[in-house]
Amino acid sequence: MRIISGKLKGRRLKAPKKLPVRPTTDMAKEGLFNILNNLYYFDSISVIDLFSGTGNISYEFASRGSKNIYAIDANYNCIKYIYNTAKELDLDINTYKSDVYKFLEKTSMKADIIFADPPYDFEANKFLEIANTVFEKNMLNEEGVLIIEHSKHTDLSNHKNHSYDKRYGGNVFSFFENLEKEIED
Repeated sequence: MRIISGKLKGRRLKAPKKLPVRPTTDMAKEGLFNILNNLYYFDSISVIDLFSGTGNISYEFASRGSKNIYAIDANYNCIKYIYNTAKELDLDINTYKSDVYKFLEKTSMKADIIFADPPYDFEANKFLEIANTVFEKNMLNEEGVLIIEHSKHTDLSNHKNHSYDKRYGGNVFSFFENLEKEIED
């Protein structure tokens, strides 16, 4: 895995093989960050990275100047790896070992971007539960976005806050926004 842009551009990271992860491919990550680069100033946003795994997405945000990054994963070894890597690279990433669903239920955090990369073999309702909780708890800041990464075999477009999908090979990023606010304006 490599960091695509920012102060650590080109830096390669090698995660331990024993971690139960499937990192976002460089091609998909580059496409995602090209979209986000047109929407946000990275140095002024907050990010919650759910199912953070190796921390691939968190490192990319941190390399681009984001300061308020929270990486959440239930696996102790994933969190330990992210913590140690962030410390080694002097990146401002806060780590939390927690089941993502329990974290979502208990947290009062808000963010500009919430990124979720659950296991691809989840049922669609488990993906949608993330979106439901984020919007029910009003976890996004104004102009915020929830992005859920999933396989091309999963369809999340029926959710009332679904905005659009971007596909990169077998990876799909579903974007969710507070669409009700846009209707009120």
